[in-house]
Amino acid sequence: MNLITLLLTVVSTTLVYSAPMIFTAIGGTFSERSGIVNVGLEGIMVMGAFSSVVFNLFTAKLFGSATPWLGLLVGGLVGVLFSLMHAVATINWRTDHIISGTVLNLMAPALGVYLSKLIFDGKGQTDVIQRPLANVTIPGLSDIPVVGQIFFHNTSLVAYFGIIVAVFSWWVLKYTRFGLRLRSVGEHPEAADSVGISVYRYRYMGVMLSGLLGGIGGAIMAESITLNFSISTIVGQGFMSLAAMIFGKWNPIGAMGAAIFFGFAQSLAIIGKYIPVIANVPNVWFTLAPYLITIIVLVAFIGKSQAPAADGSTFIKSR
Repeated sequence: MNLITLLLTVVSTTLVYSAPMIFTAIGGTFSERSGIVNVGLEGIMVMGAFSSVVFNLFTAKLFGSATPWLGLLVGGLVGVLFSLMHAVATINWRTDHIISGTVLNLMAPALGVYLSKLIFDGKGQTDVIQRPLANVTIPGLSDIPVVGQIFFHNTSLVAYFGIIVAVFSWWVLKYTRFGLRLRSVGEHPEAADSVGISVYRYRYMGVMLSGLLGGIGGAIMAESITLNFSISTIVGQGFMSLAAMIFGKWNPIGAMGAAIFFGFAQSLAIIGKYIPVIANVPNVWFTLAPYLITIIVLVAFIGKSQAPAADGSTFIKSR
């Protein structure tokens, strides 16, 4: 394998594995910028994965090549509905954010398997989809010498959409009125409330955005990597996305960069044997690498990264 082919393989595989976490990490950023800790990203991804696969299987003949893209929207919408449970629990009922998110994570896999058994004649997993999100070669950009071959040939288009979403989300949070108000309720909700900003409303929007993007992330995982839904479709990607958000210092672009790093760590199980320096390392270490790196990142950075001041707080509107 020559150098260009090796770099193409590394980049394309990294983008495929990082795309689900890019969207989910950005979603977590919106939630926590509003002051709601969302450790339920894993559960949201599970429901996004399940719903997108079911939609894909039953509508592939109707929508053809558009099916997987519509599946992303379905996964996102189901993610929004699922995240509303977290919003109600933390905002209205003032439940501890960690406990509420943990309940989502415990509920989602069991619910997905149960529904799979109801729909697919008692099987605990779905059938394999026939309309996956395939890699594409981007016209024009792929013709650029060297760079085009590495970055834009047979690559993950949805990952590049994720990068665009990250830049757009950074702009929204930094320069728009919506972003300013969302950040204000995550930094000092009492002050925001005193000038007429609805803390509850913006916190709901933050959580719902995390549900939308987390559901899309789960749908990408199911429709581009596993190609079906089972109990093992989402195995830690939600927690890796949470770590990427912390590693990226609650900044959408930083979270995106960290998600790409975690995607590379995940892809090592596939591409490690092709990289000369690490080709002889036992494959089990590549399988463990993403989870070990997640633990290291959380231990190393969670105390040094500055979260929004009111992240995880309970707000009670004064009368």
